[in-house]
Amino acid sequence: MNKILENKVQIRKATGDVMLTLWGYEDVYTASPTAKYFYRNISSGNAVFWTVENEGELIGELYAFLDIEEDRDFADGISTAYLCAFRIRKEYRGQGLGTSLMERALVDLKTAGFRYATIGVSDERNERLYRRMGFTEEKKMCYFDPCARDENMQPQPDEGYLLLSKTL
Repeated sequence: MNKILENKVQIRKATGDVMLTLWGYEDVYTASPTAKYFYRNISSGNAVFWTVENEGELIGELYAFLDIEEDRDFADGISTAYLCAFRIRKEYRGQGLGTSLMERALVDLKTAGFRYATIGVSDERNERLYRRMGFTEEKKMCYFDPCARDENMQPQPDEGYLLLSKTL
C-alpha cells in the first residue's frame, strides 16, 4: 500500500488564517490583494476552504465561492457555487487525494443546498480530469478571473479559459 495512504490523510474545512499560512503570509495586512480577497470571503462565510493534510502537513487545497457579484454564472449565492484554486502538491498527485478532496467539497455544497458547481479550466489535462468528475456542461469562455484581484480589488483579466458546470 502507498505510504501516503497508510498514513492519516485528513480532509477538513479550514479558516482564512490557515489559507494565509499555506500561501506564505504572516497576516492579512501583508497579503496580496488576491489573498486578502480569499481571506475576507472565507471569514465572511461567502467562501469555503478545504485542505488535505498528511500527518499535519498541508498538501492540498480547494475553495468554493458561494456568490460572485461580478458574474453570477460562476456563483449566484443560491444554486451555483464556483470551485477554484484546486491544488495538490506535485509529489502527492496520482494517489486519489484530489478526487477525494473534490468529492468532499461537492457533497458539502450539495448538503448546503447548492444544485450546481462550476470550475474554470484552461489546461487540457485538467479538463479531462474535470470532465471525468462530471463537469461536462460548457457554460462559456471567460476572460477574467473573478478570484484573482488587482490593487483596486477588481477581477484581473485572463487569457481565456472554459467555465464548466456539474449538477450536484
